[in-house]
Amino acid sequence: MSTVLQGLGAFFLSAVLAIFAQNAVLSRALGVSRLVKLVRDGSSFLQFAGLLTVIQLLCVPVVYYANGLLADFALRSAVRPLVMVLASGAALGLIWLVLNRLLVRVISAERVRLLSEALPLAAFNCAVLGTLLVTVTQSYTLVQSLGFALGSGVGYAGALAVVGQAQDRLNDRDVPSSFRGLPITLVYLGILALAIYGFTGHMVVI
Repeated sequence: MSTVLQGLGAFFLSAVLAIFAQNAVLSRALGVSRLVKLVRDGSSFLQFAGLLTVIQLLCVPVVYYANGLLADFALRSAVRPLVMVLASGAALGLIWLVLNRLLVRVISAERVRLLSEALPLAAFNCAVLGTLLVTVTQSYTLVQSLGFALGSGVGYAGALAVVGQAQDRLNDRDVPSSFRGLPITLVYLGILALAIYGFTGHMVVI
């Protein structure tokens, strides 16, 4: 029982860490370009973040066990990115099959089409690859890796929501014309990133 509780504690601690201190967008700049495009296009960010989270959760076990098999391989650092891309491709294929063979009977064909179009952008995203790389380089356990993957997806959705809510103010006429649009959005993201980065407890070295 204590082992199960310890595992659950490690899972949720890793998830909270990924949402706040190690937020994929705000502290590591993973997926910033896709985030800005989603916000500017007014796309449904929840379905994109949901796909991204599911893909990460599917890829983590594959990458975790593959990394264990590559432990004694001299060129493991060069092979890891290829393994991660292949895992993302496999997750993409699996989700596509589920969408078009099973869920098409439950949800509308239009929703399936929209999800299928967003699927490649969510699968081959630097936020996914970066999350997988962090779990490997930090030597997380499988439970911690799954928690970190879940937290990264939730954190990505949270970053999208925060930036989306600020769009009206960022487009205000008080903002200089040369800064409107992408420049002021990046400045805003930079300020948020500094605030999130403070959670990690780093000290400024002068």
